[in-house]
Amino acid sequence: MPTRPPYSGTERKLVFAFDVGTTYSGISYTILDPGRVPEIKPVTRFPGRAQVGGDAKVPTVIYYGSDGIPQAIGAETEREGIEALAHESQWEKAEWFKLHLRPNTRTSASVTEDIPPLPRGKTAVDVFADFLNYMNECARSYIAETHLDGASLLASGRVEFILTHPNSWEGAQQTLMRRAAVQAGLIVDTATDQARVSFVTEGEASLNFCIDKGMMNESIRQGEGVTIVDAGGGTLDINTFASKGTSNDEYEEIAAAQSYFKGAIFVTRAARKYLDELLLGSRFYDEAAFMADKFDKTTKLAFRDPNDPQYIRFGNARDREPNLGIRAGQLKLDGNVIADFFEPSIKCIMDAIDEQRRLSTRQIFTVFLVGGFAASDYLFAQLQERLQSRGLDVRRPDAHMNKAVPDGAIAGLLNPTVRTRVARYTFGVQCGLPYNSAKEEHARRSANRLTLWSGDVVLPGGFESILSRNTQVSESQEFRSSFSEEASEKDGLVTDNTTSITCYRGDDPCPEFVNQDAGNFCDVFDVHADLSELIKKLEPQAGVGGGHYYRLDYDVIILFGVTEFKAQCAWRENGVEKRGPAEILFDTEVEYQM
Repeated sequence: MPTRPPYSGTERKLVFAFDVGTTYSGISYTILDPGRVPEIKPVTRFPGRAQVGGDAKVPTVIYYGSDGIPQAIGAETEREGIEALAHESQWEKAEWFKLHLRPNTRTSASVTEDIPPLPRGKTAVDVFADFLNYMNECARSYIAETHLDGASLLASGRVEFILTHPNSWEGAQQTLMRRAAVQAGLIVDTATDQARVSFVTEGEASLNFCIDKGMMNESIRQGEGVTIVDAGGGTLDINTFASKGTSNDEYEEIAAAQSYFKGAIFVTRAARKYLDELLLGSRFYDEAAFMADKFDKTTKLAFRDPNDPQYIRFGNARDREPNLGIRAGQLKLDGNVIADFFEPSIKCIMDAIDEQRRLSTRQIFTVFLVGGFAASDYLFAQLQERLQSRGLDVRRPDAHMNKAVPDGAIAGLLNPTVRTRVARYTFGVQCGLPYNSAKEEHARRSANRLTLWSGDVVLPGGFESILSRNTQVSESQEFRSSFSEEASEKDGLVTDNTTSITCYRGDDPCPEFVNQDAGNFCDVFDVHADLSELIKKLEPQAGVGGGHYYRLDYDVIILFGVTEFKAQCAWRENGVEKRGPAEILFDTEVEYQM
């Protein structure tokens, strides 16, 4: 296993990684002591759980009272009789709430009916904040009780947080998660304090976990590609990386990351649908929900062979209906029927790996399967069998798979490995394009052309790409787009400048005009910069027809290669480039009440 260097910082601090999963959540942490080698440890003690020092995961579930106050959270929802108490007290259950934060895309829209609604009067951020608050309290209590100087370390304020999220989540989701962190009391709403929260994708965290566990063989270390499949409760996150051959375990992403809503919960959803249809019209129909819950907690993980039937116990010895496969209070499920529940997830992984191999710039021979769903022996065996014929070796860590993401998030902090990422979409700006009568599409739109003060002729509604899909991007690589505004007077120029960055999610090639494929274009964030000082220095220029005008020229610079995008504004004064700060503001309309 790789050895970590001693912490080189000058101040002692504590870092928590909170992995809020769709069905289960976990916390890992490290205490950074100057000059000492850091360790990655899990939080294993949660209020409401009988055993101490046991499982490092808790259900991602909250029960709310009629007043909107949480009555039971996480491990507390596992207590004996909690469901009966919740029913008697008319508590509302919030589960799978993380998925309400998902990006608003065609793929995510297809699972809307499968996701339970949020409690009345609660937004996704509200529920997420309540769960973060619970995790923070559990983590702080654990540190204070487990480490001799834990209380003083917590009181110092030198505490940072890493929040994990699926590959498909973008800046809007990060903005909502940070808002939830403020609401939960992890940080306060200032720029300095917000920097104490950072993000990592579940795919990258899983890579770091595999590296930290010493799973990389010599072929991978020499540059052979490796695909990581993080099979979680809600999503399947797939990434492919290759070593850059350096001595410090530096890796580059070699295919665009993918994320699909085909995690373990959708196997349970398929089982519930089957049970509803099977038991419809029978006296056992009301038991379908209970059976589906038993399937989720026991049958799904125990299932190994389609030739072996499985039994779900739900009643007493007198419960019998042979036509439905019910005898002595047990429902018999044919193994092939259960295999069908798994098939969409297995096929999704197979297709995703094929796509990763097609897009990859290196050969891939190894697949690592991690995440809570990876604990399914049937899923693992099926992937091994099917991928072996394609020359792929499938492995999974000899460790608690549900710890991969929070442990990997900390490992990535201690030893940053991914320095190059691949753009999942094309990014650019909507703008006026220089008119070119030789182009057929331009000639067709000639009636729309506009003449600027400078005499330049443009066509509105165009799209200029800044970063193309499937482009490898390093963390320090800058992408820029040049802009200009013209007005007869300085007052006509916008001092509080906002530039909208547009994303194209369609197939290549990207069209030249937005209305050629309008459904696949969307504004993803705005870059805001104060250009008032620059405008004050502008000199008038001679325009066509003898008048004068003012022209504002500037560049928007964006760093797309980091987990959270960064931006700057640039311009030239006396031939020298100057730079100023720019703020990225994401559209967070995904936040809604159900």
